[in-house]
Amino acid sequence: MLKADRTARILAHIAEAGSADVHELAGLLRVSPATVRRDLQELHDQGLLHRTRGGAVTGAVNLELPLRHKHGKRQAEKRRIALAADRLVPDGAVVGLTGGTTTSELARVLAERGGITIVTNAVNIAADLIVRPDVRLVVVGGIARTTSYELVGPAADRMLAQYHLDVAFIGVDGLTAQEGCTTHDEMEAQTDRAFLRAGARAVVLADSTKIGRVTFARICPLSDVHELVTDDEAGAAREQEIAACGVRVLRA
Repeated sequence: MLKADRTARILAHIAEAGSADVHELAGLLRVSPATVRRDLQELHDQGLLHRTRGGAVTGAVNLELPLRHKHGKRQAEKRRIALAADRLVPDGAVVGLTGGTTTSELARVLAERGGITIVTNAVNIAADLIVRPDVRLVVVGGIARTTSYELVGPAADRMLAQYHLDVAFIGVDGLTAQEGCTTHDEMEAQTDRAFLRAGARAVVLADSTKIGRVTFARICPLSDVHELVTDDEAGAAREQEIAACGVRVLRA
């Protein structure tokens, strides 16, 4: 296993479980405990987790993984979500896309279709789309977030205020009926709200691991959302709570 893949699995495992010990990770990855200790120390030095005696912990509630470490996780579900979301986009529409792995997947689906305008603040999405001649691309500027590859802040918000979007798709880090849509960074949350204000239709893309979670910064209540596109593992009870807030839940 390549080192990049190994560290991505370590981060994903600890983010989900909250902690892990060296021998548990060694068994999971099929490598030596010494290799795991070196990986944990490097990730600790990068500020991605906290090293402990015998293992590591996230060091914070709902650890935010950099986008490069999220790539490939639940990819099949995200592809299905993207294909379902594509059906919400009329021909010739102006579409807003925030950053995230699921919105990035939707950008690829829309690019294959062509004939639309995409407004995004995600530099990775912009890099994928700039070579697509059938897509009109508008990139929103701002302060770069290295974890999500998004450009956020007052400049982004002012630019979005000048546009009308037929559909605005946002990614979230958490979604509950009580707390609405949340993310890890308050400035990112503000720019997400700017996308929603510019959109005639607001759609959240979130795989089931985000449903029932609450993270630091509130984006909006569910009353501001028209549709949620998720996979089929969110659970009937949570889906009913969300639908009771006036949100149409679409399973991919």
